[in-house]
Amino acid sequence: MSGWPGDHTDVRGRAPSRLLPAFAAVVVATGVVLTATAPVSAARAGRTPEPLHHERRRTHATGQVTPSSPTQWVVYHAEPDGAGVATESVDLSKPSPGWRSPRLDGAVYGEPLEAAGRVIVATEDDTVYALAADSGRVLWSTHLGTPVPAQDLPCGNIAPTVGITGTPVIDLSRSEVFAVADELVDGRPSHRLVGIDLYTGKVHLERVVDPPGVDTAAILQRTGLTLDDGQVVFGFGGNDGDCGPYHGWVVSVPADGTGPTRRYETTTLPGDRQGAVWMGGAAPEVGQHDDLWVATGNGAAVSGTFDDSDSVVELTPTLHRIGIFAPSDWGADNAGDRDLGSTAPALLADGDVIQVGKSFTAYLLRASKLGGVGGQLASAPVCDGTDADGGDAVRGDVVYVACQSGVEALVAGSRSVAVRWDAAHTVGGDAAPDKPPVVAGGLVWSIGGDTLYGMGPTSGAALVTLSIGSNDNDFPTPSVADGLLLVTGGTGGDTVLAFKGGAGLPARPAPAPK
Repeated sequence: MSGWPGDHTDVRGRAPSRLLPAFAAVVVATGVVLTATAPVSAARAGRTPEPLHHERRRTHATGQVTPSSPTQWVVYHAEPDGAGVATESVDLSKPSPGWRSPRLDGAVYGEPLEAAGRVIVATEDDTVYALAADSGRVLWSTHLGTPVPAQDLPCGNIAPTVGITGTPVIDLSRSEVFAVADELVDGRPSHRLVGIDLYTGKVHLERVVDPPGVDTAAILQRTGLTLDDGQVVFGFGGNDGDCGPYHGWVVSVPADGTGPTRRYETTTLPGDRQGAVWMGGAAPEVGQHDDLWVATGNGAAVSGTFDDSDSVVELTPTLHRIGIFAPSDWGADNAGDRDLGSTAPALLADGDVIQVGKSFTAYLLRASKLGGVGGQLASAPVCDGTDADGGDAVRGDVVYVACQSGVEALVAGSRSVAVRWDAAHTVGGDAAPDKPPVVAGGLVWSIGGDTLYGMGPTSGAALVTLSIGSNDNDFPTPSVADGLLLVTGGTGGDTVLAFKGGAGLPARPAPAPK
């Protein structure tokens, strides 16, 4: 990667943080597990982009993720509802290299975030970094603990260590970054939620978030984090391979460190297991009424009583279930490892939902009445017989889905869903863009192989191609903020690359507010 401004040597210096123990007492409420835990305080060569459909926006009550401003990207896929659409008007028709960060101390599996002129990323070595948006220089780095050696886990595909896998979230009201770190504590994995000062890297909050009684080596915190009603919300699934007696969970922790931890368990039949909440790294989504949306993976049951796995689930902010949908052939999905929840639900402005997983089928659902087993409004074959993984991008009635064969654009009707275009045909080749897409600067952006593609939203044609290097992350996804197109790559996904648009590089990072 020659020709990049700001090439640097490896970064190994870390600002240490001392993590103190916490105690927990388990209390069970109806449908939700509450854990009262003592908080521990320590103080982003083509042609003219094609026109896009109108953009929809949702409003949210206070205490939520603030929808991204024209210069910020604070949660996975930009918005609390996971729309993956940049609000910033930026010319990305001919992006050029802006900067490249130093090599970080591990692979970055989450999406780059940006706020206050700071690009936030976290690594599988349990380190959170703040990079200057104008240059890529390291403003601070906080190493949170010892990551878990891959050989200490019963299965999985992240190596050599497992640290922070899910995309963090930035709480602008608190100037705080939240992340979940998988750490080796007394020889065993332990998952800890940390709150870190956006401006200094100082740890303000630390809390153990392992569900009670679980095999901590068998669970993986893969989803992005979000904020809802003053709570930090995320999911747990299993390691690649579905080994061990794990269950899927949604977890909600007060952002201010006070009050109980709430948990929703996805499968509750006696002896059942799995039902992961992983969604290819997408975050739980916040709907129009502060409700939470997740999708779950396959369970162990293959016949008989429905085990609540392989489904789309709507929850209240306090994690009580409102509605659920599962395909009529959920048992066959379970038997064939065909997770419905390998992607996140696509929330449409008209109140409908599109869900695509590993069964090569798109389901159109009514958000107000998910309908239980077999309750879809319509379904259609998609993804050319391949899996779909990760967060979608949603604009108007079009959903851009990351199929392994190549991104597809799906169009929703009142009782229909159809494929508008398929990148396997519009771009073609073994490296067709197939990773979770976002929409920015009039283009649909997705990674394929070592290339970031900017595709026309109505045609799927590749209008821009950018070389980014290799990426260890299975489902890397770009972001756009402060006039920058941000993506991980380099030599194994341990470098952040920033491409500048027509406006050039942003100003120096803003100082901490007084």
